[in-house]
Amino acid sequence: MNTTEKVIFEQFPYWEKAIGSVSAPHDAELTVFLGCGTSYNLALSLATHANLAGYPAIAAPGAEWLNRPAAFWPRWQKVHLVALSRSGETTETVAAAKASRKAGVFVTAITVEPESSLAKNCDRLIEAATHGDEGIVMTVSASLMLLLGMQMVGVEIPPSIVRSAQDLAAQLDKALPGIIEGRSHFVFLGSGSLYGIALEGALKLMEMSQIVTQGFHPLEYRHGPISLVDEGTAVVMLYSADQKTAETLLVDELQQKGATVIGFGGPGDLELTVDCDPALAGLCVLPALQVLGERAAQAKGVDTVSPRHLTKVVMLG
Repeated sequence: MNTTEKVIFEQFPYWEKAIGSVSAPHDAELTVFLGCGTSYNLALSLATHANLAGYPAIAAPGAEWLNRPAAFWPRWQKVHLVALSRSGETTETVAAAKASRKAGVFVTAITVEPESSLAKNCDRLIEAATHGDEGIVMTVSASLMLLLGMQMVGVEIPPSIVRSAQDLAAQLDKALPGIIEGRSHFVFLGSGSLYGIALEGALKLMEMSQIVTQGFHPLEYRHGPISLVDEGTAVVMLYSADQKTAETLLVDELQQKGATVIGFGGPGDLELTVDCDPALAGLCVLPALQVLGERAAQAKGVDTVSPRHLTKVVMLG
């Protein structure tokens, strides 16, 4: 067992410590969730949760908000900026937080590094302790920042989610790597708050295994990208509660075209039970998607402790 795998399976006690009350969003016309890489994927999911909770929200990549905030919101000074960064040192995110505060924007930081530059350049800090052995690949800290952000917008996280996520990861692990053997193209599909999680699953598997991956809204996948599906394709479907019928029809079509489907919460060649409130499904499936990336990498002989071209902290010169 390498360090990446160890950390994935040892993340759940950190969840237990992070579950609790977190103050509500700052009063503003719009909440902007900002991040880079994994943190941006989490931002996409959190923006959906915020909107459903009654807080108008969008997500923006760090560099985009830094360089052209007016392209996202014309009255950008009247926003609440929520900046996510594991290290708290990501160049674009820290610069965006500084520039926004200088312009009078209230900035909340979500990080696992309370002494970081981001933590020192915000109006409110939301943080949780993470696993000390987490390396380049972002696993437990991603789960923690999603959990903290969901709580921030008022989503109640019950302690039972820890066992549900742990069981789901173990359930998937039993079927791996057999279910993905011989697959050279992975597709992750999710809608609503699960779209950002689908993108994160795709990013995780791509950076860990160096296999080509894609992430889409489920029904958007039929509009062009489906042309790539063949016997080498593995599809990860994150079923939603309100679109399950249409998503099931899509899965049938993908299977007919040769794809192997892993269904989280619905039909597939492998069907996995997501045992939680549908509103919590993204958080529940995240560790399982991390396991999927690790097992795909192992099947290919790739060491996820030192993934090619990647560093733990992305800083621009």
